Amino acid sequence: MICNNMLVLELASVLAGPSVGQFFAELGANVIKVENAATNGDVTRRWKLKSEPADTDTPAYFCAANWGKVSLPLNLGNSQDLEHLYELVKKADVVIGSYKPGDAEKLKVDYKTLQSINPKLIYGHLTGYGAEENRAGYDAVVQAESGFMYLNGQPEGEPTKMPVALMDILAAHQLKEGLLVALVQRERTGQGQYVQVSLIHAAVAALANQATSWLVAGYNPQRMGSDHPSIVPYGSVYTTKDKKQLVLAIGDDRQFERLCQVLDAAELALDEKYKTNYNRVHNRQELNKKLSQLIADFDQEVLLQALHKLHVPAGAVNSVADVFKTPQAKQMLLEHPDTKPGVRQVAFRVGAEEPLLLTPPPPYNV
Repeated sequence: MICNNMLVLELASVLAGPSVGQFFAELGANVIKVENAATNGDVTRRWKLKSEPADTDTPAYFCAANWGKVSLPLNLGNSQDLEHLYELVKKADVVIGSYKPGDAEKLKVDYKTLQSINPKLIYGHLTGYGAEENRAGYDAVVQAESGFMYLNGQPEGEPTKMPVALMDILAAHQLKEGLLVALVQRERTGQGQYVQVSLIHAAVAALANQATSWLVAGYNPQRMGSDHPSIVPYGSVYTTKDKKQLVLAIGDDRQFERLCQVLDAAELALDEKYKTNYNRVHNRQELNKKLSQLIADFDQEVLLQALHKLHVPAGAVNSVADVFKTPQAKQMLLEHPDTKPGVRQVAFRVGAEEPLLLTPPPPYNV
C-alpha cells in the first residue's frame, strides 16, 4: 500500500482527527490511537444511540472514524506514560493532534517538543479557531458562526444544523491535504513540518459560491431550502405520483429542453420566461409550481429512467438505508467477519491497487 511502513500517532478524539487517522490506516499505515486514560478514552466511545447497548465501547459514532487502529491508553500527565509516547515519537512519521492553543505545550506534546525528539516528524494540528483564539471547536457552533446554519433550512424556518458534523469533515480533508503536501516536501528536503488547520478556516473556505455571492455580487445569501440561488431548477425536491421524491439538477438550457421533452411539456422550453437560466431564476416560483404539477403525473422510477436516458441530471431522494442498497455505496464498505460494516475514508483509487482490509475499531484496553 501507499503508506506501508509509516507510523502515525493519533493524539486526537471525536471525528476530525480520528478520520485523518483512519485515512492513513486505509492507505496501509500503522496507526496508534493514543487515548486519554484519565478520561477513559475517546469521548465518542460514550456517544450512543438509544438502540445501542449501554456497555459497548465501540458504538456507531466511534466506528465512523476508527477502523484499522491500535488503541493505546496513556495519561500524558504521568511521566512514565509521557516517556512511552516519546519513544514512539522517535519512530513516528506523522502525529495528529487536536488541542486548544496552549494545551499541547502544557502536556509537552507540542510540535516544538516532539520535533526536538524527531526532526523529520510531521505534526498535524487541528484547532477550533486557529492559533490566536483559545476556544475549543465544536461542530454545531462552527456551523452557526460560519454561516452554514443561517443558509440551511426553509426560507420561513429556523437556521438548521447539518445532519453530519460537516465542519469536522471539512477540516479533516484540509488536514489530510496539508499532511500529504508535507510528506512530499519531506521526501525532497528531509525536513519535518507543522501543519495547522482550524474548523472555522475550513468552513469559510467551503462557503464557495455563497461566499462570492457576497464578496463579488454584494448579495447576502439567504435560506432557500433546497433551491439554488443562481440555477433553476437545481436542488428542488418534487413528489411523484407514487408519493416518492426526486431532485433535479438542471445546469444548462439544453438540459432544460430535454426535461420538458420528457415531461411532455416542450412548450415550457420555448416560453421566454423559462427559455434561459437567467429568466428561470427570475421566474423560479412560477416554474417550480408548473414542474411540480407535471412531475406529479409520473411514477418516480419511470420518470428517472426517462431522464437518465436523455442525460438529464436527476436522482431519487434516498434515506441512508436506501443509499447502502446502491452499488456505489457497497463499494465504500469496510467489512470484517467479527463486526458490522463501516465506511471508508478513502474514496479514490490509485492504479489497480485493491483497498486494504482493515481491523475493526479497537476496544478500549485499560
